[in-house]
Amino acid sequence: MVYMAKMSKGVFVIGEMRKHGLEGQARFRQALDVHLAMPVPIMPEKSFQGLHVLGRENSSYPFYNRLEGKIAVVTGGARGIGEATVRLFARHGAKVVIADVEDTLGAALASSLAPSVTFVHCDVSLEEDIENVINSTVSRYGRLDILFNNAGVLGNQSKHKSIIDFDIDEFDQVMRVNVRGMALGIKHAARVMVPRGMGCIISTASVAGVMGGLGPHAYTASKHAIVGLTKNTACELGRYGIRVNCISPFGVATSMLVNAWRSSDEEEEDCMNFGIPCEREVEKMEEFVSGLANLKGHILRAKDIAEAALYLASDESKYVSGHNLVVDGGITTSRNCVGL
Repeated sequence: MVYMAKMSKGVFVIGEMRKHGLEGQARFRQALDVHLAMPVPIMPEKSFQGLHVLGRENSSYPFYNRLEGKIAVVTGGARGIGEATVRLFARHGAKVVIADVEDTLGAALASSLAPSVTFVHCDVSLEEDIENVINSTVSRYGRLDILFNNAGVLGNQSKHKSIIDFDIDEFDQVMRVNVRGMALGIKHAARVMVPRGMGCIISTASVAGVMGGLGPHAYTASKHAIVGLTKNTACELGRYGIRVNCISPFGVATSMLVNAWRSSDEEEEDCMNFGIPCEREVEKMEEFVSGLANLKGHILRAKDIAEAALYLASDESKYVSGHNLVVDGGITTSRNCVGL
């Protein structure tokens, strides 16, 4: 830890101390004796120029790379929350492997971020695919530090809302991806993390896993299962130094959510590009979600969930495990407040 002294004419920059050698160090010590000192982490001199950026959107602690040298796998990393997380993890110094069934999107994203990011085809409901992506990651980089279990499906939002008309085949498919896929990810990540005595596993859950009435039956059941699986595996894996957490977002206008809720008219059909909604549809979805939200003045986006994943993946959360980080602007609290 070093110190930056406040002086009458501004801040004594550490780079100046280095430049002037012993004289600079003497001036620095003298300043400490006279003025109030403020602790700051060691960082490159150029970082001081970006101090003001902390207040800006997308800042994400510009002082240092929070995942420098880490190896991460992100399932469902080709679009939406997964894509935002891949970009953020790579920006913070991690080597990232995208694991997704979206070959075209995944390969294109990896190519745009190469050599820090690579792509491996992976259907999370198939154990051989999960095993392959974990093994290939360890073979390439020597270890796995972080698994972000993010792949998931919503199911058919517009049909079979009543339990009376429940579609058991659809239920099975949602559970295969959302629960079986998460369990397989945790299983094979733990397999390679346990011998090293360290690691971090994060899963994407949902506010639908915290309270009822926010999603279809199959989706809601699957997200409750993820929260339970997270807590139970955290109990087992903690003895090996492995942290297991999940994130429960409120509605984010990703392609998965927009596609499920979108209008079926031809105009909106033409708005799609490789299953990715156009800007108009995203804005409509964000407006709808904002109308339901408890916290006004902000729009929850994929990058916000990526920031939550970054926190849980970084050493800043080194004593956080078995936790469900709810990123919902207070909706799960306010929905339970009678008369408020």
